[in-house]
Amino acid sequence: MPMQVTRRALMLGLAGIVLSVAACRKASIRATAVPAGASVLALGDSLTHGSGAAPESSYPAALQQLTGWPVVNAGVPGDTASQALARLPDLLQQHAPKLVLVSIGGNDLLRRLPEGALRADLRRICELSLAAGAQVLLVAVPRPSAAAVFIGSLTDHTLYAQLAEELGLPLQRQGWADVLSDERLRSDRIHANAEGYRQFAGQLAATARGVGLLAGAR
Repeated sequence: MPMQVTRRALMLGLAGIVLSVAACRKASIRATAVPAGASVLALGDSLTHGSGAAPESSYPAALQQLTGWPVVNAGVPGDTASQALARLPDLLQQHAPKLVLVSIGGNDLLRRLPEGALRADLRRICELSLAAGAQVLLVAVPRPSAAAVFIGSLTDHTLYAQLAEELGLPLQRQGWADVLSDERLRSDRIHANAEGYRQFAGQLAATARGVGLLAGAR
């Protein structure tokens, strides 16, 4: 009995240490505030494009209203991470963004493309953006699953949190997962409606404010 108590106490202690270290890592990610007039690039697929709602209801349009940032909507329906990566150099040169919002990978996961390739493409997207002088906010994409179809509950794919930690980037957690888990916020199974895009933009603005990308309130 004493040994069982000791083992349990040890496991609880180790769990507490792990959680404390994780919390410290999250808290240590601090960014530089992006000025109100600075260009922001929203790189993505149909969710960034705003499929399922009018163009003025896309999340980049809603985020622009919330933040005062001029947000360039660089969402292309059907794009994979490799296709977004191919478009990125021209976008960086054309818009010289101070912040890149990276929300890509849903089509890779739906098509069951190799996750190793997705991870490599996402890493390269982030690295190119950083090398161009932009900050990066990585947006987690939900993991497709049979359970999600029947239960209606989505969770982030773990590779986004892993990559954000490896590169020291802020991460938008459960943004799309929360929206696409709620039928009231969807236009179909994989796209938001206008209210869903507004909710996502609000979550993204809150995350940006929390890590220091967005200064003050609006």
